[in-house]
Amino acid sequence: MVKIVAIGGGENGRPGTEYETKKIDEEIVKLSGKKQPFVLFIPPPSQFQESYFQVMQKVFVKLGCEITPLYLSNPPPEKRELEKAILGTDIIYVGGGNTLKMLKYWRKHGIDKLLQKAAKKDIVLSGLSAGAICWFTSGCSDSKKFTKPDAGLMKIKGLDFIPALYCPHYDVEADRKPELKEVMKRTTEIGLAFDNCSAIEIINDEYRIITSDKKANAYRNYWKNGKYHEEIITKKKTFTPLSKLLKK
Repeated sequence: MVKIVAIGGGENGRPGTEYETKKIDEEIVKLSGKKQPFVLFIPPPSQFQESYFQVMQKVFVKLGCEITPLYLSNPPPEKRELEKAILGTDIIYVGGGNTLKMLKYWRKHGIDKLLQKAAKKDIVLSGLSAGAICWFTSGCSDSKKFTKPDAGLMKIKGLDFIPALYCPHYDVEADRKPELKEVMKRTTEIGLAFDNCSAIEIINDEYRIITSDKKANAYRNYWKNGKYHEEIITKKKTFTPLSKLLKK
């Protein structure tokens, strides 16, 4: 059973911020089906991995979980250690950061293949921003901005669990809407764009939109017959076939 929760963005209670994604995080924990699930937190490579984990540790401990980090270091953890960590947990939560750098590391060290195995083991796959993009065929990413602040957004190849293009932070970053429109000219997939505090929950071939803020929305974006479409995805408590969402 494939279980994915991909979050568009939102603060997680790091120093100086509010905790905005609690309702979504609660659903991630519930989806595991465990009373005290184990969470593996994977931050993208950066100098802030440890401080990021400390924030997420507070989040998930309060939600009744045990949590451990998997730091993407050089040299990398041994293969057996990676396999034990990724396949021996109940929930995998991937943090936000440089998506391109993270996915290159994953592919180089076989983490992408281990995550595919995890999906088949009923392990919940989740994350925010970069940690949401990674589960899809492609994503609209700001990875170039980490080295060139004035760079535009780029289309990036994900792990292809869900055949769509994922775009986070749709309501809070001014360049997201116009640049996604341009990116969609170069893709055949449906674009799924998410405001902060909104997420898509996928169980096998069905989905629903969940939010931790009533004002937050998710959108379908695509070009058809020379016209660009942006449609708000209906929020329902029940699940809907994913095929309907991904059809132009």
